[in-house]
Amino acid sequence: MSIDKIEVRNVAGSLLTLFLDDITDGYILEDITGLDPVKATLVSSSFANLDGTQFQSARRENRNLVLRIGLEPMDYATQSVRGLRKTLYQYFMPKRVVDIRFFMTDGLVVKIVGRVEDFPAPLFTDQPRADISILCFDPDFLELTPTTVSHNTVADTSTFSVTYDGTVETGLLFTLNVNRTLSEFTIYNTGPDGVTHSLDFQASLVAGDVVKISTVPGSKYATLTRASTDSSVLYGVSPQASWIQLDQGVNVMRVYAVGAAIPFTLNYTTRHGGL
Repeated sequence: MSIDKIEVRNVAGSLLTLFLDDITDGYILEDITGLDPVKATLVSSSFANLDGTQFQSARRENRNLVLRIGLEPMDYATQSVRGLRKTLYQYFMPKRVVDIRFFMTDGLVVKIVGRVEDFPAPLFTDQPRADISILCFDPDFLELTPTTVSHNTVADTSTFSVTYDGTVETGLLFTLNVNRTLSEFTIYNTGPDGVTHSLDFQASLVAGDVVKISTVPGSKYATLTRASTDSSVLYGVSPQASWIQLDQGVNVMRVYAVGAAIPFTLNYTTRHGGL
């Protein structure tokens, strides 16, 4: 699997397409660095009389993408190096936000958002090019189309499986379309590692209510829509609850609620840690 082309969108929505095997626009995409998994910072603590250290936590750092773009006008009567450089300024001016989409030869399309850090493009050289540095504070490549799974609550131990193909864990948006009186439910997820996590919810619900619980890191919430009015029901989530995430492989899930089945959906975005 390799990259076929990339698309760059600026804040105005303008589109710049760069092909790896086509230089008719005057741009040569010579190299892209920063596509590998980013470095992780591991935190550990030492204890008296214990050899080594004890692991505490881990986090991944920002992604630094660097695009090396050669500037080579195909027809100097209609193009110039200066004109090509000015066009790139529309997309890669430092501190600007850019949306970059990668099209892979196997059909996979992913995107990442970053801010331009640097844009050196020497004027006095016989090989004009731009080395554009972009910092992506969310280091993951996201698939464009979210996945939706529809199911119903159960009053027994029945389960269903969600096979997650991403290489980085992802949160989900759980939406429960309440069709009867309900006071509590529990979401269970047994990950590929065999560990079961649960999220307990308690609140007085009636037919017509819509409960949404997001477990997406950085955007966790619980809301209730009743009579077209939205309100927070974060108080309904147990303090001991696990904010469930899907991990690479087969995730076995169950939403337990006493009584007749209630329909719900799970929405999640597949995340890739590297290309």
